Amino acid sequence: MRKKLPIGIDSFEKLRTNDFYYVDKTGFIADLLRDWGEVNLFTRPRRFGKTLNMSMLKCFFEIGTDKSLFDGLKIAENKELCAEYQGQFPVIFISLKSVDGLTFEAAAAALRRLIGREASRFGFLLQSNRLDTDDKKLYRALTAVEGGTFSMADDVLADSLKTLSQLLAKYYGRKVVILIDEYDVPLDKAFQGGYYDEMVSLIRNLFGNALKTNDSLQFAVLTGCLRISKESIFTGLNNLNVMTVSDPYFCDSFGFTDDDVKELLDYYGLGAYHDAMRDWYDGYQFGNVSIYCPWDVIKYAQILLRDPEAEPENYWANTSGNGIIRRLLQKADQTTRDEVEQLINGETIVKTVRQELTYRDIEDSIDNIWSVLYSTGYLTSRGRLPGKQMKLALPNREVRELFIDLVKDWFREETRADTSRINRFCAAFPKGDVATIQDMLHGYLWDSISVRDTAVRSNMKENFYHGMLLGLLQSQESWIVRSNAETGIGYSDISVATPERLGIVIELKYAEDGNLEAACAKALAQIDEKKYDEGLRRRGMKSILKYGIAFWEKECMVVLGVTDK
Repeated sequence: MRKKLPIGIDSFEKLRTNDFYYVDKTGFIADLLRDWGEVNLFTRPRRFGKTLNMSMLKCFFEIGTDKSLFDGLKIAENKELCAEYQGQFPVIFISLKSVDGLTFEAAAAALRRLIGREASRFGFLLQSNRLDTDDKKLYRALTAVEGGTFSMADDVLADSLKTLSQLLAKYYGRKVVILIDEYDVPLDKAFQGGYYDEMVSLIRNLFGNALKTNDSLQFAVLTGCLRISKESIFTGLNNLNVMTVSDPYFCDSFGFTDDDVKELLDYYGLGAYHDAMRDWYDGYQFGNVSIYCPWDVIKYAQILLRDPEAEPENYWANTSGNGIIRRLLQKADQTTRDEVEQLINGETIVKTVRQELTYRDIEDSIDNIWSVLYSTGYLTSRGRLPGKQMKLALPNREVRELFIDLVKDWFREETRADTSRINRFCAAFPKGDVATIQDMLHGYLWDSISVRDTAVRSNMKENFYHGMLLGLLQSQESWIVRSNAETGIGYSDISVATPERLGIVIELKYAEDGNLEAACAKALAQIDEKKYDEGLRRRGMKSILKYGIAFWEKECMVVLGVTDK
């Protein structure tokens, strides 16, 4: 019986006990124990297996763990390490990904619920004679419920992780491992919600108490997307050991390597799709290793098992609002637009990357946005230069397609905001005013971001320009504008029917050799050959204008064909 694909499974115990396929990342445990600091922070993009790895750590280190969960995995081969560390520590494990709310009070209540539920796992502390009456009062304060919700006071909440670790250490006679997943999510949500300062203060106190001068702490592991400035929430925490995507260790602990992907695809009989997987989902440079996004690989494999003809899609990109890219485009001057164009076209840009920021810093400058795009996986490193500079590139086809889609959205919003300009442009089409169309289209091309990557097929480049022109023409609410509509022997690029019963047929070409005139002639010949005007005639158009439009990078040419009455 073939193992199930683990779609969205982030519990190690559930994955191992329900016959799911598992890409063995238990080497992370050995690496951590070899190189650990007292407080270890791993920053990786979302959907790269952070929560599953943290769940794995809990299952390995926690006293009373089911050791059989690790049977047959790499870590089980290290008998000496397992004897010393497996099942030897009390573990506190919280994931802050659910700490959210429209107000600070709502978010703080979510944090109370989270910590209160984790504390409730250790109800046996109340029955223990190893804890005195005062200890048990402290525990009851952590788990107190009023009106159906956890009610710990603000000072109790700020001290909660330290208090719980002290109680567990006293009960077991062993120091405690603290695992905090998605540590930066509450700060991100707070920044968006307008209560950032209050949340920074709460998290700073919570972490400071638990992770600084806590004699009950064996070690702690935190994960998140961004490395938040020490001056923000890690003030005075001198024991912080940070591992980012640029560091040359723990490179393959999060995400899938090429060997991981080949093994998975072979197991499911999907080996023929390896090149497509690599093109779309590989390319994240973690240290010195190229890494695939595991969410994408598993999602695409799942779909391929049902539909072998399925094409790759943007699975990772569609799990977020991608607001950081939108903010980059909104703030972009011409230099930044040129840099985005370079990235889309497969080139690199050189930027100074700041890996220690506060959320408030992100909005301060374009340079900080570039840094966040790198940390969150939208950009990856293609080489380091002196002075904290990096050569940055889009990691793969998926992120590239995302950028192109967002550029189209941004361009549509920008152009439609200037109604007089767009109306003047569109009005030139029914008039046959080629000079105005060409001049204004050239202006729009200069304002936009174009696809000129030589590795991209001509039809894909045409699609980009097609989308841009279509968006401009669709601004006219009284026009019926159709894209790739069947209008004869095949499908015309764009057809327009106006209320005055004037039809417009537009065929676009990308001039690979830069010969715009020849490309326009080819477009017009195709309109006649394929009889693209017939569909408009059937819809009652009295006369029809035919346009051949050619593009090459930021250049264009517009030619009007013979007008049919």
